[in-house]
Amino acid sequence: MRRAPLLFFLPFLLFGCAPAEPPVFSGARAYEILKEYCALGPRVPGSEAHRQAASFIAARLEKLPLRVKLQPFTYYDSLKRDSVRFVNIIAAFQPERKKRILLCTHWESRPYADGEKDSALHRQPILGANDGGSGVAILLALAELLGEKDSKIGVDLVFFDGEDYGPEGVLSQYLIGSKYFAKNAGSYWAEYGILLDMVGDSDLTIYQEQYSTLFAGKIVQKVFARARKLGLSAFVPEIRHAVMDDHLSLLDVGLPVIDLIDFDYPFWHTLADRPEACSPKSLEQVGRLLVSLLYEPE
Repeated sequence: MRRAPLLFFLPFLLFGCAPAEPPVFSGARAYEILKEYCALGPRVPGSEAHRQAASFIAARLEKLPLRVKLQPFTYYDSLKRDSVRFVNIIAAFQPERKKRILLCTHWESRPYADGEKDSALHRQPILGANDGGSGVAILLALAELLGEKDSKIGVDLVFFDGEDYGPEGVLSQYLIGSKYFAKNAGSYWAEYGILLDMVGDSDLTIYQEQYSTLFAGKIVQKVFARARKLGLSAFVPEIRHAVMDDHLSLLDVGLPVIDLIDFDYPFWHTLADRPEACSPKSLEQVGRLLVSLLYEPE
């Protein structure tokens, strides 16, 4: 047998060493999930739609190779003088891995359409397609990809309940699920986390959130640098808003979590927050960013 020239083998060596391509995030798939999710109706805590929505999320996660845990708890509503049942939904890919990334969102919808100009509509519940639905759609679509292809990183997906429960100005009745999760986190740790909130609207513009830059600035820079590298036009590397959101509960216990949110959404807390106000292209930009961070971490 003759010795083949080294150049003969070189292309095979190069191809053999090439890193595996990350999966492709589909905005169309995420939008399909969003529409199906919103078809359940307003996910107001205590309602039948709220119970169905929890089952919707858990059932899809349980079909995948991950560990799913429900974290139910009771909250006493001092205004209504009644107890309300909430549940956080937690899913872990490769729970034995020490290096972990936390991705989270809230899944319920607001009981009050108090963003409407007509005060007679303020007691109506909102559908929350963008506010509560978009993050769920992206994380469920991402979970499907993780189920098909290992990212080599431990990933935790957490769906918080009760983020938007309280009446306007009653701050103690917001962030209920994330506060409960943080209080019971024990020794849980993640290298960093990303909260998704209102990330699917048609005119998506995500600025750097102020609390995120103050307490997890390196993560903000990492995430927005990756968005710039990917050419994702929705991400603007400027600080614009300070938002009271679920990431504050996690920052309070030392978890470096940042908030990705379009706080200029025109249909915030209104009855017009429906799937028609959202876009597959917007969902895809956020999904592409997450896929890149998980599958190409450096």
